[in-house]
Amino acid sequence: MKIVTKRDRVSLRRRVDQGTEEQRAIVQSILDDVKANGDKAVLAYTEKFDAVQLEDYKVTKEEMEDAFASVDGEFVEILEEAAANIRSFHQKQSSQSWFDTSEDGTVLGQKITPLEAAGVYVPGGTAAYPSSVFMNVIPAQVAGVERVVMVTPPGKDGKVPDGVLLAAHILGVADVYKVGGAQAIAALAYGTETVPAVDKITGPGNVFVALAKREVFGDVDIDMIAGPSEIAVLADDTAKAHEVAADLLSQAEHDARSSSVLVTTSQALAENVQTEVEDQLKSLPREDIARRSVEDYGMIIVCDTWEEAIETVNEIAPEHLEVITADPIQELGKIKHAGAIFLGPYSSEPVGDYFAGPNHVLPTNGTARFSSPLNVDDFVKKSSVISYSAQALQKNVDKIARFARLEGLEAHARAVETRKERWK
Repeated sequence: MKIVTKRDRVSLRRRVDQGTEEQRAIVQSILDDVKANGDKAVLAYTEKFDAVQLEDYKVTKEEMEDAFASVDGEFVEILEEAAANIRSFHQKQSSQSWFDTSEDGTVLGQKITPLEAAGVYVPGGTAAYPSSVFMNVIPAQVAGVERVVMVTPPGKDGKVPDGVLLAAHILGVADVYKVGGAQAIAALAYGTETVPAVDKITGPGNVFVALAKREVFGDVDIDMIAGPSEIAVLADDTAKAHEVAADLLSQAEHDARSSSVLVTTSQALAENVQTEVEDQLKSLPREDIARRSVEDYGMIIVCDTWEEAIETVNEIAPEHLEVITADPIQELGKIKHAGAIFLGPYSSEPVGDYFAGPNHVLPTNGTARFSSPLNVDDFVKKSSVISYSAQALQKNVDKIARFARLEGLEAHARAVETRKERWK
């Protein structure tokens, strides 16, 4: 993990995979095929890409119950407690419809309506992610979404990992389908004989999932096009090097393109963390992935002043930001751009990933400059409500008509002026 100064560092390399022309063409053909041929296409692609033949790809009630029975009871309790924490946090985000009445009888307001159906993509591959189930499903449920549909790739045995099914079971998600990749996104967006179409798709996935989400946006809504995971640690000389190194590696093990950055004013901490990262890498089960990550996208930036360190962090706009300083609360107001902010030495990033309650679906690749974590508002619509009284229109009709004509829209002006006949 290289040590640089702010003056010497180059901008962190963009890590959102836009896909090749060939990949984009493959994704488009899959979307078109599933849209036209439904289940037949889904099952064919599942056999082709996941190497498993399925006759029916909906998870049965018995499979859900078997998963629940097969998992250690203590782990069930941990998941249930985590789900309760996440639900409690998101319940505080709920918005209410509101209406404002004026003396002249005008009523203006905003009506909050939950989406009718949401689709959640839970990644498969080298690991199982019950946490992804919680973080995507719970805000939708809190928002009042009537129907939540979950898709996740099957393993070679044609099954879904027990942990993922257990998380779905805990939340009461009954519509779970063994399908992944672009074909899963197509099924959610357009519907098949088995999978009902949804209004919004959330959840991370590989490049084919990301490209598919990009293509179906407009037919349905999506949460974001997420890049690989990232963490920045803002630390002074009170931080412990072995803790900082462990936190940096917690993201590096996700993906060879994950980014882990330490920003500090302490040369001693920088050197100690560099040594610790190398030492800890040697014992990681996912050493190869983590090592490629820290070598290609890892960095320790030593700044001359604390103001420069804060500026650097805001330039990075990281997905996860840990502030490990003598007084982390004091720094909070200075942080402008970060998906999630972890304050103090006891707020290690995995605390937020799994248990504390805030959502771990976060903006990546600098998009924290203008984006927010997945939240309850992502699963509702807001409709404006306008009820003008006769008194209000009579008072303002000429102003509205003049405004319309200023924009060259005569029909707009006449639409309000025709009401003048009511007052003759």
